[in-house]
Amino acid sequence: MIHKQVVMRRLGPHHGDRPVMLAIAGDSAAGKTTLTRGLVEAIGGHRISSICVDDYHRYDRHERADLGITPLHPDCNYVEIMEQHLQLLALGEPILKPVYNHHDGTLDRPVLVEPAEHVIVEGLLPLHSRLSRACFDLSVFLDPPEPIRRGWKVRRDTRDRGYTEAQVLAELERREAESAAFIRPQRQWADIVVRFAPIHEHDGAEPGQMLSATVLLRPTVPHPDLSSVLNEDTREAIHLKLVRDDDGKPVDAVHIHAHAPREKTRKVEEAIWASLGIDDELPERLGRFEPGTRSEPLAIVELILLYHLVLARRRDGADLQPTR
Repeated sequence: MIHKQVVMRRLGPHHGDRPVMLAIAGDSAAGKTTLTRGLVEAIGGHRISSICVDDYHRYDRHERADLGITPLHPDCNYVEIMEQHLQLLALGEPILKPVYNHHDGTLDRPVLVEPAEHVIVEGLLPLHSRLSRACFDLSVFLDPPEPIRRGWKVRRDTRDRGYTEAQVLAELERREAESAAFIRPQRQWADIVVRFAPIHEHDGAEPGQMLSATVLLRPTVPHPDLSSVLNEDTREAIHLKLVRDDDGKPVDAVHIHAHAPREKTRKVEEAIWASLGIDDELPERLGRFEPGTRSEPLAIVELILLYHLVLARRRDGADLQPTR
């Protein structure tokens, strides 16, 4: 019953003062930080704050190796403290958040986090428990094909975190059982599932290849009306179809093409932006995943999430004006 109490408190008399809470869950190197950074840059850091729940690791890198446990296991994380902090943030209260240093695998000093008008919570386990799920207005699960995610992880961990390729591949094998047990099951609780992949997934993806995106819009929250966007003029860039989800239930699937002409994707982005009624230009920061590199499907995914943030904020009696 505690999770219901959290929902009732968030929707109480002063709910207009609380932040809009967005969860972005997924396995390691699934793209959570890239998506989070794009939303923060589009809205502006003064209007949105973000945290990573991987900071709630209980053990540092050497302790995990000695214990034979990976960060994907709930027992390797202070889940109860994470839940308490998510409740506080959802009610507009500050927290003293722990910090995990991904570069060297150590635990750093905690930092004070003041919730802004919007709070993005990304990481491995934000949707693991019923109590944590009750803290969010919207939840997203990133679900890239495993060969692509593994390639992303090898590239990131060898470039940014001091691992060799052999170490990363060995760690992926060690993590597989816990990924299947604790990470991938969170997909069932997400309002939106995003999958970046080549048009023909079995072909894999070449380094630097632009990926298309499939976005499952589950009927657990209101979604943007894309009827003004989905027409013959924009079909090269985006189309909608009804598919069967993993549980066999029908769900809307938006497919966003990576190789559509820029003028087509620009029309889609401008139409979604115009539907928000925001008196500002379309943010140019959308879709950037590396310096000087832009993904049109990523930009449209970010716009769909911005749409949800705007509507949620307006339901609370406020508005959102992203930065240019």
